[in-house]
Amino acid sequence: MSIFDFLRGEFIDVIHWTDDTRDTIVWRFEREGHAIKYGAKLTVREGQAAVFVHEGQLADVFAPGLYMLETNNMPILTTLQHWDHGFRSPFLSEIYFVNTRRFTDLKWGTKNPIMCRDPEFGMVRLRAFGTYTMRVTDPGKFLTEIVGTDGEFTTDEIEFQIRNIIVTHFSQIIASSGIPVLDMAANTLDLGKIVAERIAPMVAEYGLELPAFYIENISLPAEVEAAMDKRTSIGVAGDLGKYTEFSAAEAMTR
Repeated sequence: MSIFDFLRGEFIDVIHWTDDTRDTIVWRFEREGHAIKYGAKLTVREGQAAVFVHEGQLADVFAPGLYMLETNNMPILTTLQHWDHGFRSPFLSEIYFVNTRRFTDLKWGTKNPIMCRDPEFGMVRLRAFGTYTMRVTDPGKFLTEIVGTDGEFTTDEIEFQIRNIIVTHFSQIIASSGIPVLDMAANTLDLGKIVAERIAPMVAEYGLELPAFYIENISLPAEVEAAMDKRTSIGVAGDLGKYTEFSAAEAMTR
């Protein structure tokens, strides 16, 4: 084996990522010294994107497909390095694979009760919870704004931040909605749409979107639930009274 064959074998020829988890958003391709062979093959599967970071600076983003890593395929990285088409040495860059599929069944909920002024019951405390789906729409922005140099970034690392955004805006919307607490359970779908629209610009700043957002439950205070039960009982009693009057009047005509 010649020294040139040995050197060619020192650098990997195929770069790809097969995700065997359900919660990994970003995975960094590990190569000692970050030395990537010029002309290596990069495979980006459907539901993925590959982001090149060169000396701490975002370089190129690759969509799904098969690529030969050469200067004509890496215009930004080539500009940063001032390469010409005759360059054949390894280049030093970090490659991050970003999972762009939907992550489903993510949870949110109010850690503390939301204070809300109700026209009938005055100040009340509400709790709520639900689910949402999340997807990376801008891999480069997500990497620079959120991930940084984390070699393996999972949904657990972003859920807390997204949950805080949701709860903050949900609290503001509920407090200013003017919807009586007795009617909120019947308006969860509309409230969910309002919350999703309100937080969309904020999560977009992170390179994310929430394709689906659901309010599964709004819990009322015990005293309000008791009042609802009492109102239902009164309603039933009123109907029974009318039925009794009707029955008595009908009996008199016989």
